[in-house]
Amino acid sequence: MSRPAVDPELNSLLAGMPLVQEITPQILTELRRMTSVPVEPLLAGRAVDRREVTVPGSGGAPIPMTILTPTADAGTDPGDRPEAEPGNRAGAPCVYWIHGGGMVMGDRFSQLDIPLEWLDRLGAVVVTVDYRLAPETGGTTPVEDCYHGLLWLAEHAAELGIDPDRIVVAGASAGGGLAAGATLMARDRGAPALAAQVLICPMLDHRNTTASSRQYAGEPGVWTRESNAFAWKALLGDLPDDQVPAYASPARAGDLSGLPTTYVDAGSAEVFRDEDVAYATRIWAAGGQAELHVWAGGFHGFDALFPEAGLSTAARRTRTDWLTRTLTRPEHARA
Repeated sequence: MSRPAVDPELNSLLAGMPLVQEITPQILTELRRMTSVPVEPLLAGRAVDRREVTVPGSGGAPIPMTILTPTADAGTDPGDRPEAEPGNRAGAPCVYWIHGGGMVMGDRFSQLDIPLEWLDRLGAVVVTVDYRLAPETGGTTPVEDCYHGLLWLAEHAAELGIDPDRIVVAGASAGGGLAAGATLMARDRGAPALAAQVLICPMLDHRNTTASSRQYAGEPGVWTRESNAFAWKALLGDLPDDQVPAYASPARAGDLSGLPTTYVDAGSAEVFRDEDVAYATRIWAAGGQAELHVWAGGFHGFDALFPEAGLSTAARRTRTDWLTRTLTRPEHARA
């Protein structure tokens, strides 16, 4: 099939990167090793307090989380931060970060540079969670782990110096899908209240049948239709389509009303493009608020892999500006 061209700058950067057409169990072992990165270099030079906690996840399993709190010297001009706006109650905004990796790899420090920008710019507390991975666990276990971590965070907001009215759930790729699933759980279970969800090239639909899915098949890439099929099978096994829970595959949710304001972005040159556009469209159809950006020439995860590229810089700046506006809207100001 013909497909949208990759942005020329990104294409040249991609030429030096090893690409895979289809993940196998053997390749997965190596990918897990490669995607496990130390957090210390990301925190070097930042005025931030780090706290490690373990909370009970699905079935009581221990789930590690890292809490990163900006100190008084963190970030830029404090007047630029949402908590400095007149009328805002005490407490910082919080970003609950869910990492990507196709549900099968990565850890709570993966793509952490994205929410750390929000710590710098907004003075946000960043909390990042280590959910259990497939195929060792499957079904709704990863999203339940994420939801339990989110619930713990909300229950301990005062202790953590967080404004409970300004909790944002955010994630990239599989983390975006898990953020969507955890947000659906929060809506359906009545807690916690969320200010927004940020879904970055989210993995939302196990069916893998869209036009964009078919376009990015048959040759190596950052994330292909074949790798997507491997990841969903690792999570869901042979579960029939009509039995797949919407919390695991949010595109199956019949009702997208009552969700917090949502940011969705994707590249035009990636597998998830069409399912992400469809999700934003369905939020609008249900009367909700969503902002959608499809970055022409962007492949999957382009702004995480090559953050200094021109298109990446634009995508990250646009996302951060949206979050800044969202967290300073009148409904998030308190006397």
